[in-house]
Amino acid sequence: MKVLVTGGAGFVGSHVCDRLARDGHELVILDDLSTGRVAQVHPAARFYQMELDSPWLDELFAIEQPDAVVHLAAQASVRRSVADPVFDARVNVLGTIALLQAAVRHEAQRFLFSSTGGAIYGEATVVPTPEDYPPSPVSPYGASKRAAELMLTTFHTMSGLSYAALRYANVYGPRQDPHGEAGVVAIFTRQLLAGNEAIVNGDGQQTRDFVYVADVAEANALALTSQAVGAFNVGTGKETSINEIFRLLQDLTDNRQVERHGPPKAGEQRRSAVDATRIARELGWRPTTALRDGLAETVAYFRAELTATRPGSAAPR
Repeated sequence: MKVLVTGGAGFVGSHVCDRLARDGHELVILDDLSTGRVAQVHPAARFYQMELDSPWLDELFAIEQPDAVVHLAAQASVRRSVADPVFDARVNVLGTIALLQAAVRHEAQRFLFSSTGGAIYGEATVVPTPEDYPPSPVSPYGASKRAAELMLTTFHTMSGLSYAALRYANVYGPRQDPHGEAGVVAIFTRQLLAGNEAIVNGDGQQTRDFVYVADVAEANALALTSQAVGAFNVGTGKETSINEIFRLLQDLTDNRQVERHGPPKAGEQRRSAVDATRIARELGWRPTTALRDGLAETVAYFRAELTATRPGSAAPR
């Protein structure tokens, strides 16, 4: 089928495009390149550099007539959402509504939405947290993702649009941006490999559910060809502390710098892990990448990228 992938030049989006291409889907990518990279655009895709709320969005749908939309473009930083909740809502809520409207108008059959399995549940008292746990976000980012999910259910009710909201745990892996505020694995890896000081926010005992990006791409491939509707957690169900991630990456990068801690960041919950029982039951998805193996692949990618920054070298895909 023909699939429009928003954010297809970004971290998760580029991996999803690679996976969908292997299934023979025709790819169209929309990305404003605010965080994505041209080098990560799949070579077989048609690429439109465009914002989600562009007045040309409807024309793109009229030209391409996608059968499905995989919506990965987002403002994905919890900290930025705290600092600028209006911008967060413009991208994550209004941008999603614009896409839903265009998808319905041009008769797309399936809509996948990249939601959050951490921020949407907030300080959950049940960990790992199932999809039926009452959402209680503690950041504007979590609230905007929840609002977008409600719009998905509304458009489904109004038009019958088939959808799945994939609530990702903390995704990590090759191509993640190590220069932003989101993505602790990429940030630590780049800092440790470069010999720079890596700072652990707070006491480091906060936990997250780290899921490898190739496993997330597989979840998208399965959800795309399914007709299952609703929210699906995408994670391992295992809690790992930030301190443990730091120490694993110290070992994998052979960097023994002294562990230093900074102040905690606003809007970040203490514990987070998601229960992925539903997606296993209804879509047959399970994570297959062990944490240390995924971290080793991530370190290898960033080591090669650092080497490739020398004159005459090309960046890895």
